[in-house]
Amino acid sequence: MTHWHSYSPAEGNRLPHDPLNAIVAPRPIGWIGTRSAAGQANLAPYSFFNLFNYRPPIIGFASSGGKDSLTNVEETGVFTWNLVTRELAEAMNRTSTAARADEFVAAGLEPLASVAIDAPRVARSPVQFECRHTQTVRLQAADGRTLDQWVVLGEAVMIHIDPALLENGIYQTARAHPVTRGGGPADYFEVREDALFKMRRPD
Repeated sequence: MTHWHSYSPAEGNRLPHDPLNAIVAPRPIGWIGTRSAAGQANLAPYSFFNLFNYRPPIIGFASSGGKDSLTNVEETGVFTWNLVTRELAEAMNRTSTAARADEFVAAGLEPLASVAIDAPRVARSPVQFECRHTQTVRLQAADGRTLDQWVVLGEAVMIHIDPALLENGIYQTARAHPVTRGGGPADYFEVREDALFKMRRPD
């Protein structure tokens, strides 16, 4: 018989560290490039990020509080998403600073102009999405309280892929060695080919 560690999140988990973001993991990283209305470039990683619709492609990231990315998207209506690879992991981490500076410069990254929108891409990232803002949703708790947490959604209107990641026209997920976010203050996971297994949906 299993003796569960059960708890009500509102009353505390009785553990040294909240396990929630370690349980719902690994998560893809939203490396979001924006530009303010005044022209200041910004690049920031978000660990609450995902794809929410296939056609048209809708992606979204969640911002705690009114961070620069949220403000810039609200002002300009556009943003980019850039794939984080193992090679870029340390640079991505350097862009997580809250300091008001050009994160491209701070992380030693070259910005790349977008084709369809006015928001910077990460030149070294092998996959980049150019997105137009579709909606922002402010989250609320079950009791109706509004939270200082905002989900920003956008439609990818232009997608750029390094051809080296394609084989016979098929995108090879592990070939880029993408990095995902785990739990705790420092846990990340690299996606590798040796972790792949295949399972088709039943007919």
